[in-house]
Amino acid sequence: MERSLETQVSQAVDAWLRWLPRWEPATHRGRIAPCRRCFGSPVLSAAGLGSDVPHGVQHGLSTRIKTIVDHAVAVYTAQNLPMLQAELDQQAERNRARTYRPAENLEPEFEGLPLDPDPVPGAPFLFTIAGMAQEADAVVPDLPPLGPEAKAALRQEVGLADDYANMIGREICALLLRHRLRIQEGVTRYVEPQIAAMLDELTRSLDAPFGPGLDGADPA
Repeated sequence: MERSLETQVSQAVDAWLRWLPRWEPATHRGRIAPCRRCFGSPVLSAAGLGSDVPHGVQHGLSTRIKTIVDHAVAVYTAQNLPMLQAELDQQAERNRARTYRPAENLEPEFEGLPLDPDPVPGAPFLFTIAGMAQEADAVVPDLPPLGPEAKAALRQEVGLADDYANMIGREICALLLRHRLRIQEGVTRYVEPQIAAMLDELTRSLDAPFGPGLDGADPA
């Protein structure tokens, strides 16, 4: 039996809250480009996760919510948009033919993130995961081309799917408003103490950049 949208959202928040105690601040260099999934997301706004919340915390929830939207659109497409469904089936078959699929079956906290770290100027990569995936994709034959009429019909169905996705997204945002309190409680309990500890450590390192007895002064 298909779960209601309200149940799916509640379960997604539950899963995110179970994961939240395992979150730790990133120690590597931050990315330059903002995450396209999370930056300016109305879902995160509805959940009360603003720009002061670390991206890793945001991404874990936004990806879980995206899964709900994707599933709803997939059901709608299968029932109402035959041309788009046929195109998606062909694309799925093509994807299964690829020998290397590093972006599949990832945990929600990592799904949708870049496969490789940002390059460091003057230190090029010998290879990248994204590059290897592109090489594997290049050997798979392209899908057969569509005629003008088929392209126009497909664009119309894609537009209908987008409209449905937006409608589902608005409903989910309304449902998330009911979970803002427990989402904030989770952030307060598990995230804010770690951020405060990082700031305290940074303050101590700035106050004593050389460590005791290493700045030329008498430690006594």
